[in-house]
Amino acid sequence: MIAALAAAGIVVSVMQTVVVPIIPELPQLLHSSASDASWAITATLLAGAVSTPVMGRLGDMFGKRRMLLVSLGLMVVGSVLCALGSGLLPMVVGRALQGSAMGVIPLGISIMRDELPAERLGSAMALMSSSLGVGGALGLPAAATIVQHADWHVLFWVCAGLGLAVSLLVLRLVPESPDRSGGHFDLVGAVGLSVGLVCLLLAISKGGDWGWGSGSVLGLLAAAVVLLLVWGGWELRTAQPLVDLRTTARRQVLLTNLASVLVGFAMYAQALIMPQLLQLPKATGYGLGLSMVTAGLLMAPSGLVMMLISPFSARISAARGPKVSLLLGIVVITAGYFLGLGLLHAAWQILLVSCVIGAGIALAYSAIPALIMGAVPHTETAAANGLNTLMRSIGTSTSSAVVGVVLARMTQPLGPVQVPSLDGFRTSFLLAAAGGVLALALTAFVPGRRPAAPAPAATGGEAAPREAAPATRD
Repeated sequence: MIAALAAAGIVVSVMQTVVVPIIPELPQLLHSSASDASWAITATLLAGAVSTPVMGRLGDMFGKRRMLLVSLGLMVVGSVLCALGSGLLPMVVGRALQGSAMGVIPLGISIMRDELPAERLGSAMALMSSSLGVGGALGLPAAATIVQHADWHVLFWVCAGLGLAVSLLVLRLVPESPDRSGGHFDLVGAVGLSVGLVCLLLAISKGGDWGWGSGSVLGLLAAAVVLLLVWGGWELRTAQPLVDLRTTARRQVLLTNLASVLVGFAMYAQALIMPQLLQLPKATGYGLGLSMVTAGLLMAPSGLVMMLISPFSARISAARGPKVSLLLGIVVITAGYFLGLGLLHAAWQILLVSCVIGAGIALAYSAIPALIMGAVPHTETAAANGLNTLMRSIGTSTSSAVVGVVLARMTQPLGPVQVPSLDGFRTSFLLAAAGGVLALALTAFVPGRRPAAPAPAATGGEAAPREAAPATRD
């Protein structure tokens, strides 16, 4: 079951990164302008942000495995649509359907909480939570190799095949969770949250293209603020809300979610910076002039590091509490960015920096679900994890926008074109490190908790009840 759920998380992450090698060619491939082609990326972001909390709530109500399979099914349909189409519209619709699978990871973590004995839960959640980074690191070189040797449509056929295979694994190996919250789905809350998030993330993702001071961006930001405030008021008044804001306002949940935004910001910066440094021509004075495939292969070891570190994070959480794991992870991420300020001049240096940051991401991402689930009712785990995944997504989206602005403004000439300067890359590193420092400050105020000892196994070889023992204050 753990292997099947982790595989599902990795496949969803691969789906996210599969278009990275073809981003520069998307306007030509889709016969559109660069601005229009960017919707193939934006659509995935918006669909993922909207679907994650919704799928989480539906999972709590009607069955987590059922909603996980629905998410994977949408990914397969979207992948086939992209593989069959060659124009902008099928690509945008297909990528939006692919983005709807982002709820797989929080749903998988919630299934683990319902089904696993306490002594297996920590390491399993750590692996599932880290699968997002693992899939991204491993998917990039694979996608680059496919693009170099085959038609770009093959990327999406591969995604469809992987999605179908992992769906069969889930059907075969993952039981349906018996825990259901029941009740009615908050359609008004779902629509309000969706529209508010679309306004917010659209402004963040398109600010660089439309201008941060333009009427469109400012209007979207203002609309997002108003809509999300109105949505919050509705959620507090309705009897069965999409998101229980009173639970979300608990100090442990609130501070962990805020820290998750900053961890997501810090995590995504290196994914934007490192490939560019590896592929920029040597004529820049700092670029390494490597091919897309070679650059992808140099980024892959960070994914392996995440897989190796995740169980270590679970042991720390079991011994000292998940807060300690999160603090340690943020410290390692921040140290990695400061290390990168002076180690950007050779491939081995960039490999080292990416692996250090990857280790920190594994520690942090592995601890976050434990902190969230230690503070929410058992019947709300999928919705709470979905909201946390949304927070990380807002962090990565903001990171993409901020780093994009920095690299677009801090440039140097290379023949007839402008390319990001070394100072631009270093500034981006400093911003990511600053995000880490702020996340560290927020996490310091999270209530420290140490998990109680696992309950003994039941007689006859059956696991003890899956409900995690109540946490005790440190």
